[in-house]
Amino acid sequence: MNEQFSSHVLSWFDKFGRKTLPWQLNKTPYRVWLSEIMLQQTQVNTVIPYFKRFVERFPSLPDLAEAEQDTVLSLWTGLGYYARARNLHKAAQLAVERYDGQLPDSQAELETLPGIGRSTAGAILSLGFGKPAAILDGNVKRVLARYFGESEWPGKTAVQRSLWQHSEALTPAHRHDDYNQAMMDLGALVCTRSKPDCQACPLRSDCLAYQEDTVATIPAPKPKKENPTRTVYLLIQRDIQTLSILLEQRPATGIWGGLWSFPEYESKSALLNSAPAHPEQLIELSPFKHVFSHFTLHCYPIVVDSHATDAINERKQRWVPLHEDIELGYSAVTVKLFKKLKVLK
Repeated sequence: MNEQFSSHVLSWFDKFGRKTLPWQLNKTPYRVWLSEIMLQQTQVNTVIPYFKRFVERFPSLPDLAEAEQDTVLSLWTGLGYYARARNLHKAAQLAVERYDGQLPDSQAELETLPGIGRSTAGAILSLGFGKPAAILDGNVKRVLARYFGESEWPGKTAVQRSLWQHSEALTPAHRHDDYNQAMMDLGALVCTRSKPDCQACPLRSDCLAYQEDTVATIPAPKPKKENPTRTVYLLIQRDIQTLSILLEQRPATGIWGGLWSFPEYESKSALLNSAPAHPEQLIELSPFKHVFSHFTLHCYPIVVDSHATDAINERKQRWVPLHEDIELGYSAVTVKLFKKLKVLK
């Protein structure tokens, strides 16, 4: 069955698979690694322009390792899940330190680098180094879960273990790189989360979900949790003469780790205590919300002229002139506020 499975997948790939994506051209382990990190929880069409800008700025792993974190984050702004960028940067530095500026070509060593898990390591090995290795990203999980009729949420430990066993058993000894790419393409183009095109699938004749008419319910979604809310007040200090905005860099870990954002406060009174000003000197902008995967943030931005308050020295802050292009990594809320202020170029 294993050979028949991979044969069907590879035949489909030869006719319909993607072969001209930017990271598939001039393929190197570095470019494969970068693409795999960017593609985590992000669509291909979204990733392409970011990937192109990234490799133009950092054509090699040592180039990335030598960069400032702010520069790396600035090129990642808008792509989301910023821990990926921080881990990518740190992993590049460790690769220079440990492996002479190259990615290691073993599963165990790859998994010691930040942001590289079992599936990403397998993709780097097979697609970048041409070594046999299994993968199990979100697309592959969906294909295998439907094919084997696995109805439970793939995030469960037992289910994930079972899917890994299937993935390893089905990965062929030859053309394993094309096979892994084919499985990812199959999940992205045919066996999609919603409205899958089963008639175009090379595996439908043996797919249990197709046979039992359960494609729409497999795999089961992640159990829902109540999405909590948080409220913050954002202080915007405006220097009218220089048209600059005061930003501060977030701590390296946690939400928006290492990114530049507006100073935030848990209450309006806390904000006013830090920025004493007469009521007529305050401009309250329209509140807005920003939805994250695990909570919703309600933001209340308040503008105060810079002469009414001084910068808070114990925080890592800086004035950002609006008329200059400065390479900083901005949080999504910062970008959203820039747009609301109509100052983002």
